Amino acid sequence: MLDTHARKHVQPTVEKTADFLLKMGFSADGVTKTAFAIGVSSGLFIYLDQPLIAILVLWLSGYLDVVDGTMARKTKPSSWGTLLDISFDRVVEISVILGLAFRFPDSMWALLLLSVSIIIGMTVFLTVGALSEKQGTKSFYYQAGLAERTEGFILFTLMIVFSTYLTAITLIFVAVQLITIAQRMAEAKRILK
Repeated sequence: MLDTHARKHVQPTVEKTADFLLKMGFSADGVTKTAFAIGVSSGLFIYLDQPLIAILVLWLSGYLDVVDGTMARKTKPSSWGTLLDISFDRVVEISVILGLAFRFPDSMWALLLLSVSIIIGMTVFLTVGALSEKQGTKSFYYQAGLAERTEGFILFTLMIVFSTYLTAITLIFVAVQLITIAQRMAEAKRILK
């Protein structure tokens, strides 16, 4: 929801960052790989009980993940870049979930449910994107929903900061994912006829 509706407010800053990185000679794929390397370290920092560093690297990777797409659209977007971007996003999320699971094993069952909901949610999202004839600014049709990447990062941040309530926050995240899946399935039924 925030990615879709608040993007216009942060896009000017994203554009400036993208222009700066392009001027410095960075490629969109290079920034995607950098965002991945930074983001995947978040799980390690969670496990090492460094929550502030974990949150910092998570959000920095998320920002660079937005910048790389803008860079690609300013140069030459590629299917390979899209594949890297989407795949690396999931590995960063898995890193956070694994870091939390190993740090707080009592919540592992809820984190497993969250992983399942993310897998189902991304399956619906990517399948609709691949089957839809609609096009957007991205290289495939992007379905808006209650839980987009920013909401996920907010919930991951709450899970890291308020680890005492990790199971409860994780189950709220699962519920948000399930609502998003239902939204996207309802839209898919309308547009994939």
